[in-house]
Amino acid sequence: MTGDRSVVLELTRLEATHLAGLVAQFAELLEDSGAASSTDPAVLRLVPDAYADDAGAAREFRELTERDLLERRRADAGIVLGSLSPAASFADADDPMEVVHLTLDADAVQAWLRALAAIRLVLANRLGIESEDDHDDEDPRFGIYDWLGYRLDGLVRAVENET
Repeated sequence: MTGDRSVVLELTRLEATHLAGLVAQFAELLEDSGAASSTDPAVLRLVPDAYADDAGAAREFRELTERDLLERRRADAGIVLGSLSPAASFADADDPMEVVHLTLDADAVQAWLRALAAIRLVLANRLGIESEDDHDDEDPRFGIYDWLGYRLDGLVRAVENET
């Protein structure tokens, strides 16, 4: 995607409101994890080990990169929340199913891609998803995971069509 192109994301006010809630919870999780190394498995999934066979090197690498990585994820969440703010309120709207269009520049699209992927990683950890076999169609929580995947796939396709 070139720097002067944009993507128009179409969603309902209700979707925007729910997505803003998820992103806010994600940002809160990152904030609660603090600058020190987290012990939360979901946060650790966001900063995976660089060296699987060398615990000392993995720890050293994490100490050098974790803070910056989590700060970038917080910044991405802020960009997504900022993008959603005009659409994420249906309290004053006549119809929560009203379709709104969000125009995202190239930097915002990249932040959205990273944020949605990171939120899906957190959800996968919380839901115990390690493979496709772990998906439970009867559990409504998986609907959120799937919906985020749908939105992420739509953004990826939009970016691919722009190049």
